[in-house]
Amino acid sequence: MTGSIGGKPFGETNAGERVELFTLSGGDGVEVSVITYGAAVQSVLAPGRDGRAANVALGFATLDGYAAHPGPCLGATVGRYANRIGGARFTLDGAAYELARNEGDNCLHGGTAGFNQRLWDVVEASAGLLALAYTSPDGEMGFPGDLETRVEYRLDGADLRIDYQATTSAPTIVNLTNHTCWNLAGEGSGSVDGHVLQVAASSFTPVDARLVPTGEIAPVDGTPLDFRTPTAIGARGCGYDHNLVLDRNDGSLAPAAWLTDPGSGRTLEVLTTQPGLQLYTGTFLDGTLLGTSGRAYGKGDCVAVETQHFPDSPNHPAFPSTVLRPGETFASTTVYRLGAE
Repeated sequence: MTGSIGGKPFGETNAGERVELFTLSGGDGVEVSVITYGAAVQSVLAPGRDGRAANVALGFATLDGYAAHPGPCLGATVGRYANRIGGARFTLDGAAYELARNEGDNCLHGGTAGFNQRLWDVVEASAGLLALAYTSPDGEMGFPGDLETRVEYRLDGADLRIDYQATTSAPTIVNLTNHTCWNLAGEGSGSVDGHVLQVAASSFTPVDARLVPTGEIAPVDGTPLDFRTPTAIGARGCGYDHNLVLDRNDGSLAPAAWLTDPGSGRTLEVLTTQPGLQLYTGTFLDGTLLGTSGRAYGKGDCVAVETQHFPDSPNHPAFPSTVLRPGETFASTTVYRLGAE
């Protein structure tokens, strides 16, 4: 990492705030572009086995796309609480908190205006590093405490490393993730049913009709969520929006998932310190969103492998805790390792 890099203009918010785009170059033909709106990965260029590069991350060509369609959270840094909190409420230290509802009775991905709709400050920018920060004030979307959040994108060769840190002024809950939706054949190229996926997870968290965990941790044996061996995503004829419980969840950085597109030869390995992985295959994409290629995104046109804590953890004491207190630092790391075979 040598020298600083300047961002390119990527539009202005309705409030007249300038949004910038930064491109990280890591060698090996991989480039990652990140915008300061939502601290979102806007594109990822990666070569296939033939050496030709394609953009393998779903995104929009302009800021207008992100502002008009916040729901998919394409590429965004998601918070304060990634995934769902059932009933949009939780209790902490005897105090009850009501959160913003944006999916029926649920609070999803931080509420009606989560971190994906915030403008992040640039802390550091160089050829291989972009550090962004956002301060979420006490009471934003109903969450307690001033939360100081920092996300760092590092590109080293073909490894995209994402580091998160957060501190709080009052007891609160935190669950941060990146919501990049991958299509290793190239964004806008259609279904990922032929992608082959393996996940180091022997259990999952069953959900109710609201897609909120019941509190049970169940084995994947005999379910469509058994990806312990390499399996085509479309082999079982269903879409996915489920949390898998990773086998190794001691907080160390460990391999969690492997994804391959047999056609292009592109591969993606996911390593994380987090205990869970939300598997999502674009089940809410409706064919009306036009991506960076100008082609529409429909159901099944991507796969997200979101490393995180479990959904609705504040309401299930048996789940790994997402509580953060003053004097503590939330920290997590995820690495997306791109390749070709």
